[in-house]
Amino acid sequence: MGFTLDTRILTLALARMVDALANSFLVVVLPLYIGSQLVSLPAFVGTTIPLGVTEFALTPELLIGIVLSLFGFLNSFSQPFTGSLSDRTGRRTAFLLFGLALVAVGSAGYLFFTDYLSILVMRALQGIGAAFTIPVTVALVNELSPENERGGNFGLYNTFRLLGFGTGPLVAGVVVTAGPYTLGGIDITGFDAAFLVAVAGAVISFVLVALLIEDPERTESEAADDISITIRNADGPGLDPVFALGLATIVMALSIAMYAPLANVINERLDQGTFLFSVQFGATVLANVVFQYPIGRLSDRYGRQPFLIGGFLLLLPTTLAQGYILSSELMILARFLQGVAVAAVFAPSLALAGDLAKEGQSGSTLSVLTMGFGLGIAFGTLFSGILVGFGFAVPFVAATVLGSIGLYLVVTQVVETVTPMPVSGD
Repeated sequence: MGFTLDTRILTLALARMVDALANSFLVVVLPLYIGSQLVSLPAFVGTTIPLGVTEFALTPELLIGIVLSLFGFLNSFSQPFTGSLSDRTGRRTAFLLFGLALVAVGSAGYLFFTDYLSILVMRALQGIGAAFTIPVTVALVNELSPENERGGNFGLYNTFRLLGFGTGPLVAGVVVTAGPYTLGGIDITGFDAAFLVAVAGAVISFVLVALLIEDPERTESEAADDISITIRNADGPGLDPVFALGLATIVMALSIAMYAPLANVINERLDQGTFLFSVQFGATVLANVVFQYPIGRLSDRYGRQPFLIGGFLLLLPTTLAQGYILSSELMILARFLQGVAVAAVFAPSLALAGDLAKEGQSGSTLSVLTMGFGLGIAFGTLFSGILVGFGFAVPFVAATVLGSIGLYLVVTQVVETVTPMPVSGD
């Protein structure tokens, strides 16, 4: 079965890669920036709130967590609105450009504002901007893809997106620590240089989309009159297949997001340094980059559901093992295999949702999955820090239990949308 690379989809993938690199810069830089002496924190930082027999400390780490989580929650909960609105208007590129502009403005704001409240506002602006870009981009990929190449195109899109997301933190650390810089006789701190990179990423993505992407031709829009998410299956008992996939996506994203907040605990437990932790964190991203495209292509040929089920079957043991492994090398292996599991789930999920999307409703339909991924990341980073207080293995055990529910949903609620080709077929 041949595959024709659509330059428009490649452009969208490249634009998303640059945008993801710029945003992942800030995931690393903002905690360092807020924790430095350059940001004015609220007066209540350092105080405690009595809670029965204990106290709750208002720490800088709490403020950092709020900033990082705010982006995820605003981004995720806004996506059904922006996706549905783009369906009704049919103006995908206009929404995408507007979102990229908001991300650029938010990134530039860090150069001028040094108080915590302003940083919170800038991060919120970026979260809303991302809500305009993400569902619209996947809707465009879906609408520009032939039915028999949808999985491969989503795999390509996710590969580039994850390349940006995975390399961003590595480059950000170098940019910050190598500062200050001198540009045109002006001294620039490492933080300001990182913020400028984030601005540049959004601007480059904006230019690529503006020059090379046009809205696909449409018939009269069949977008729904409301933005509510369909929960019940209209064709029978049980959950709507896309909604079930959205729930499974939350679990999948939560499983991989739990690792990052536990850096200090993991390094102490495994008696390792920051470098090995970075390798372990990057192993999941690397596996996604390597396997997203080929798995997406295979799902076009052999069906979506075998890869969804196989991905969750691999996700369960690789997530659980991380709670008990005592070797840095085995942790790298577990994280890599977990990345393979995620690759087996995510591209086929987007393709399956695209298969089921009605004409003119790609944005609202696919936003269920992109929202689920964002919520999973946000909840994962939040829950791991809370649950680890009950024991190191507890977050991983809890994620495995939730993963079992995700597997059940995929097996019982999700329908196959592709007629598998014979194994010996061309």
